[in-house]
This record gives sequence, structure tokens and C-alpha cells, in this order.
Amino acid sequence: MECVFGVVGNGFTIVVADTSAVHSILNHKTNEDKIMVLDSHKLIAASGEAGDRVQFTEYIQKNVALYQFRNGIPLTTAAAANFTRGELATALRKNPYFVNILMAGYDKETGPSLYYVDYIATLHKVDKGAFGYGSYFALSMMDRHYHSGMSVEEAIDLVDKCIMEIKLRLCVAPQNYVIKIVDKDGAREYAWRQSVTDAGVIPA
Repeated sequence: MECVFGVVGNGFTIVVADTSAVHSILNHKTNEDKIMVLDSHKLIAASGEAGDRVQFTEYIQKNVALYQFRNGIPLTTAAAANFTRGELATALRKNPYFVNILMAGYDKETGPSLYYVDYIATLHKVDKGAFGYGSYFALSMMDRHYHSGMSVEEAIDLVDKCIMEIKLRLCVAPQNYVIKIVDKDGAREYAWRQSVTDAGVIPA
């Protein structure tokens, strides 16, 4: 019942993911961070099988770091997204990863960007995107309220609308979410939205 979504605003990209680690009907964790910092100006948010998600995102992170170490310059967000897509396409014909990815980044030349990569190696550059059961509701809210050139405050308000709609509509909705942002100042955690832990029901 995962939910990962993101939007591009005016000079930044925001990515949101639930923090639930679920197996079958059991919720093992409520503080699993599914958004990895690839480098100083890139984020990769992933959904899918837990083992595939962790292994593949770490593999991408290490290879992005290796490229920068060997060449002295970082990959652009577009190059990192295409590399990720290539690795998924190669694995698809051998031992596929069941993982869906939103890659967010900021480049000096092109500004903020968001790339959608699914488990069958489809790659698209998008202004807004989502994966998981919550995507049905998040995409509906973004279709209605998203506009290009959003400020950070407008984007966070839209994120909160999406989260509230998911919690309201989805019968098995995740309760907690992590929000991360990437802009000219770098990639970093922006906030958490914690409903269950705030109520003291489940320890973080």
C-alpha cells in the first residue's frame, strides 16, 4: 500500500513517500525512509518490493558516486535517470527488479526536474508523478491544484492535500510520510507528516 509522489515547482522539486514497511497484513515499521539522497543535488524515491527497493537504490547511489569520483564531475539529473533506466532495462531481461522510481534533481543549467521510471524501464520527464495505491488520489489532487511555477508554500499545501485525501479515501492508507526537497541549495529533508506516532499509538 505504498505511496510515492512528487512535484516540480519554481526552482525546486519536492518528493514525498510513506514510511511504512509492510509485509502481507503486517506493518513492521512506521519510520522507513524510502527517499535516498543520491548526491548533493539529487533524490531518488522508490516503491516496490523492500529487498529490490533497497538493493537497487543503493546500487544506483554507489554508481553515481563512482562516476563522480572517476571523472571529477557529477552526473546531471537526466544522465542519472537514463543510467537508472538502462540498469532496469538490463535487469528486466535477466533478474528483474520490482521497483518504481521518482528521481528528482536540480542542475545549474536546466533547473529542477523530476523523472518517472517504472519497473519495466519506462522513463519520462514529468512535472508531477506518483506510484502506489495512493497515486490514484494524489494524481487527482495534483491534476486539480497543480500549476507550473508553484512556490514552496503552495507545493507543501498541495502535498498536505494529497496526504489527507489518501488517508481519507484509501482504506489501508499509510499514516506517516517523509517530505524531501531539492533546489539550488541541495537535497535535504524538509518535514515529516506523522499522525500515528504523534498520537502515541506506535513508537517511532
